[in-house]
Amino acid sequence: MALTGLEIFKLLPKTNCKKCGMPTCLAFAMQLAQKKAKLEDCPYVSEEAKEKLAAASEPPMRKVSFGSEDNQVQVGQETVMFRHEEKFYNPTVLAATVSDKLTGQDLKKRIESVNSLQFERVGTKIGAGAIAVINDSGEASAFAQTCSQVADSSSLATILVTESPEAMAAAVGKTSEATPLIASAKSDTAEAMAKIAKENNCPLVAKAESVEALAELAEKIKAEGVEDIVLSLDGLSLPEQLYNLSRMRALALKKVFRPLGHPTISFVADGDATAQSATATSLICKYSSIVVVDTVEPYAFLPMLTAVMNVFSDPQKPVQVEPKVYPIGEPDANAPLMFTTNFSLTYYTVESDVEASRVPSYILVVDTEGTSVLTAYSGDKLNEKTVADAMAKHNVEKLVKHRKLIIPGYVAVMSGKLEEATGWEVLVGPRECSMLPKYMHEIWK
Repeated sequence: MALTGLEIFKLLPKTNCKKCGMPTCLAFAMQLAQKKAKLEDCPYVSEEAKEKLAAASEPPMRKVSFGSEDNQVQVGQETVMFRHEEKFYNPTVLAATVSDKLTGQDLKKRIESVNSLQFERVGTKIGAGAIAVINDSGEASAFAQTCSQVADSSSLATILVTESPEAMAAAVGKTSEATPLIASAKSDTAEAMAKIAKENNCPLVAKAESVEALAELAEKIKAEGVEDIVLSLDGLSLPEQLYNLSRMRALALKKVFRPLGHPTISFVADGDATAQSATATSLICKYSSIVVVDTVEPYAFLPMLTAVMNVFSDPQKPVQVEPKVYPIGEPDANAPLMFTTNFSLTYYTVESDVEASRVPSYILVVDTEGTSVLTAYSGDKLNEKTVADAMAKHNVEKLVKHRKLIIPGYVAVMSGKLEEATGWEVLVGPRECSMLPKYMHEIWK
């Protein structure tokens, strides 16, 4: 349970030495309770106090990592129920399945299909984070062979899915170059699976049909020496999963119930690609840390990835693009020059419409701390000075010879001051950038 400021104060030396940067030990304790200071800032805290404070300050949900150093994924370590309370830290990992019944070219094509589930959205690369090998054959040798081929053919993090300790023992060594997530241990296989996980230093999935059984199983696995645990609800309908995942989250975060303080995994196998996408999206929202689907259809995978991106974006930090000049097409010295802000959605909307015009152009992106045109203007983050400074910083006068600048129609009011600040002719563009193609062909000269 997290300690209050007064409880932390009792463990501090109470010297009021000010070496931590605070006027008193009580003030420092209050900052520690709010996670605005670090215990290391106190030079006189005792080792006993450090141990007590470290245990109390552990996040209510444990972080679990798996995969290789270059493609490691992390789940868990969340601290809030809702994003607006602070933020979410580790995005849901999406994985696609590979059956060990596949062989030859069929297996190769399936692995390639999973590997290719990578996209770019508003300048951010998103994609499948893991590949789940399923022991559909029930044979240890087939499972091990498939795991070996997946390890050789994919750089994605690996999830090994079998309820057979024998099959798991045979397969886990085939992915020794990267740490796999091994799934799953049930009540009757907990000891055997925990032994495999401990020997190979792998995180382990605990699988049960109820929240109560999961908590008991997690403690059983922990007693076997495995700390990195992922929880899986088995045999429940989607409404039941959503209810129980939310219940587990609340118990872990609000009540700091340690047996449920672990990330979760869900398997989506029913229905066609569209149905799986809809189910997976629901689980992303409430509150699955890893979602494994059978489909490898890009049209179904992209909406899931978009949901992850939206849910796990930091509400206090807008998605931004780098402030600089972006050439669209192959512009020359006579190409139009326009500016917009560095809010990703704004920039990529403008970029798309400029590309649609088929007129090679330059877009100057002004740093407005990730805010849109109107928001930036109303907050005085977009004015004649910021635009003039951006033009000078990125040497736009060397890119074009016409000295004309197209500005967004919504900030037409700044055109006069901008002309005075830059000496350039300011052309007021359309209010809606969807009208840019028409503007470029009919008005730009």
